Amino acid sequence: MTRPQRTLDLRGTPCPMNWVKLKLKLEAMDAGELLEVLLDDGDAIRNVPRSAKAEGHLIVEASPIEGGFRLLVEAGAPPPPRRTTSPA
Repeated sequence: MTRPQRTLDLRGTPCPMNWVKLKLKLEAMDAGELLEVLLDDGDAIRNVPRSAKAEGHLIVEASPIEGGFRLLVEAGAPPPPRRTTSPA
């Protein structure tokens, strides 16, 4: 079993706040670090993994636990800085 560097318990946190909290945590991590995330069944387990993947993170494992689900998420590389264009 792969050992995460950190754990984030989001059980009881409503959507979309569970994704917001997870996103902030992942942004503070280095690429390749593992985060254990505990989520409720329902919307959270359907939406949070999809959002994490869309942001470039890897879902290493998803397994049911008592009272919800356990995800193991590998933090992806941070997105490149956004370019700003100056008005012409």
